[in-house]
Amino acid sequence: MTFSIAARHDGRFGMAVSSSSPAVAARCLHLQPGVGAAGSQNVTDPRLGGRILDRLAVHGDSGRALKEVGEGATDLDYRQLTAIGPAGPAAWFSGEQTLGTHAGAVGPHAVAAGNMLVSTDLPTIMIDAFESATGELEERLLAALRAGLDAGGEEGPVHSAGLAVVADVEWRVTDLRVDWADDPIDRLAEAVEIWLPQRDDYVRRGLNPATAPSYGVPGDR
Repeated sequence: MTFSIAARHDGRFGMAVSSSSPAVAARCLHLQPGVGAAGSQNVTDPRLGGRILDRLAVHGDSGRALKEVGEGATDLDYRQLTAIGPAGPAAWFSGEQTLGTHAGAVGPHAVAAGNMLVSTDLPTIMIDAFESATGELEERLLAALRAGLDAGGEEGPVHSAGLAVVADVEWRVTDLRVDWADDPIDRLAEAVEIWLPQRDDYVRRGLNPATAPSYGVPGDR
């Protein structure tokens, strides 16, 4: 019931996801600055995303990380996993009990996967959209998510979406979610448009508040 993409660009890692289930980004997106991104979806076990990142932190090999985590996981047949590190090819896995039509695809800088899809071509369409898009990593991830939706997305309507990016600080520099809506990707796009012009200023607020701009909110003196 989910389609997602994980990608890297200029030392940053990011992920975008959409699903018919509520609050999909709360369960499926896992990122660590300098290490990589990992997705855990389908019948989701959120623990696996963190475990994949732990292995990526050791050796940086996405395929090896999936294999190592899979060897110690229970109920792996129900899981769909993705991983991308700072170098080398990304990787994906779909267990035999993955729901409906499911597929994955790897590009030079991204990996996409989904289940309950209208077509096995959809992850490749998302990868192509990401690679051809321009702008910030957030904008390219959003373009891939839109391309997936435009290509048919899931068998049923999507209701939640999310997008997150890590850079060279310890927290997610972007972390946007739409947990339940009739048009979650459109709502996510609106949030990205509002957030991006302010993103770097909020990083400055964390690192050097004396130099960070104020936005003149009510009560700000």
